[in-house]
Amino acid sequence: MSINYSELRELLQAIAQTDITELILKSEDFELTVRKSASPVTITPRGEVSVPIPPPVAVVSPAILPTTPPVEVIDPTSDKRWVAITAPMVGTFYRSPAPGEPPFVEVNERIRTGQAVCIIEAMKLMNEIESEVAGQIMEILIENGEPVEYGQTLMWVNQD
Repeated sequence: MSINYSELRELLQAIAQTDITELILKSEDFELTVRKSASPVTITPRGEVSVPIPPPVAVVSPAILPTTPPVEVIDPTSDKRWVAITAPMVGTFYRSPAPGEPPFVEVNERIRTGQAVCIIEAMKLMNEIESEVAGQIMEILIENGEPVEYGQTLMWVNQD
């Protein structure tokens, strides 16, 4: 039995909408244990994985936006000086330290190594994410309050 990421995501969303508190899937290749709790993801020496189920995410249909002229799209991976700032954990992305406060960084702003660029909330803990490079913020890919996955690109920096 194999399961891909999208199937796992659908399964977790379906479970989140039920009264199920624990689900165990076993096969010869892997064992997946899902519990509704505040416990972190754990992996046992046998390769068993325990994943907490996040609260359901509200899906909002996008509003119809007026047509804008086409914009030249730059592929960030084509320029070797562009470096991705990625999510070091699963959680919720926040651009500012608190509601109503200005964002940590804006597009075209210059940043230094070690500067906080955002917060990722994971299990009610606010984790400041610091830049590992100095440079200019070229693009912020995630909207405030959106969920992020481990390794997901949050923003692109044009490295000095």
